Amino acid sequence: MAILGGAMLEARDLRKSFGELRAVDGVSFDIERAESFGLLGPNGAGKSTTISMLVGALLPDSGTVRLDGDRSPSAPATRREIGVAPQDLAIYEELSAEENLAFFGRIYGLRGRRLAERVSWGLELAGLSGRRKDRAETFSGGMKRRLNLACAAVHEPRLLLCDEPTVGVDPQSRNHIFESIEALRADGCTLLYTTHYMEEAERLCERVAIMDHGRILALGSVPELIAEHGGAATVEVELAEAPPSTAVLPGPLDGLTLRVQTEDPLPAVESLGGQGLAIKRLRIDRPDLERVFLNLTGRSLRD
Repeated sequence: MAILGGAMLEARDLRKSFGELRAVDGVSFDIERAESFGLLGPNGAGKSTTISMLVGALLPDSGTVRLDGDRSPSAPATRREIGVAPQDLAIYEELSAEENLAFFGRIYGLRGRRLAERVSWGLELAGLSGRRKDRAETFSGGMKRRLNLACAAVHEPRLLLCDEPTVGVDPQSRNHIFESIEALRADGCTLLYTTHYMEEAERLCERVAIMDHGRILALGSVPELIAEHGGAATVEVELAEAPPSTAVLPGPLDGLTLRVQTEDPLPAVESLGGQGLAIKRLRIDRPDLERVFLNLTGRSLRD
């Protein structure tokens, strides 16, 4: 799969309402070719509506979506270059693994030797070559998720959308899905990835957009987002005994626990060591993408 320069997907000022509900309210971003782009947000943020507009399944009230600069995702020829691995499994339980892959391959126009090659490729990607003849209804949740991803990619889409692809899977299947996605990226596939697991976005996504209430709140690389929205690190020290004086301590002492908020934790740790404190335990809590997400979207439950 050749990798060309420029944006694969451009979303400009997308808006969509359902009655009085403004589900998407002016969303804009680009996804570069062969980039892995994360779209994160709490339940009800507008992610699913945005994705439906990106793949041409839903028309925006206003705004535009373009692939390769000028092609609409609602055009059949363009949609054949898009793959979607939805959160709700899009496989047929009564069909075998290879029958599922062949079915989706035929939908996208694959025939003959090329279809057979891509079915074999999909079985290998999903780790199901040894179960190719077994019905999907006999598979574990992780096996179904892996087959779901392979069916979405069997036709070699240039843009692949993965919506919560690791929900409810075991650690082995989760790692296999990660490795499969990384292999697709290495082959030049452009990826749009949604997840509620922040460590997945940190591992797989070069840039991340955080969305809530129909708007993009922040967009950038993970280090950029952490630097801008993560806040200070916390150095937490448990003392073996109370210090003779608390006047020189760099932070409040709660019993025998000292907490220091700092942008640069290493000098703070060095300064504590120079004060002759009897340190029993030390922990540095650095900001991460999960803290960024909570800082931007809040900590209230979304049911």
